[in-house]
Amino acid sequence: MQSENPIIADFVKIANSAAGTLAGMTREARDNARERMKEAMGGMDFVSREEFDAVKDMAAAAREKCDALEAKLAELESKLGK
Repeated sequence: MQSENPIIADFVKIANSAAGTLAGMTREARDNARERMKEAMGGMDFVSREEFDAVKDMAAAAREKCDALEAKLAELESKLGK
């Protein structure tokens, strides 16, 4: 039969309580840090990936149209010069 020392039992209870408290504090600190980051990032003007891609596509289309118009203008100017 195993005898239980009350001092060791109390020490184990304290260690378990401390581990639980530490885990809770870690979880709470992580949640607070995450919330602060959300608040900090929320105040900035970031665009979504979809918005960025849409504007990028619009810019590419505008560039193509500009290039086509420059080529047409150069052709018309060459005809006028002759």
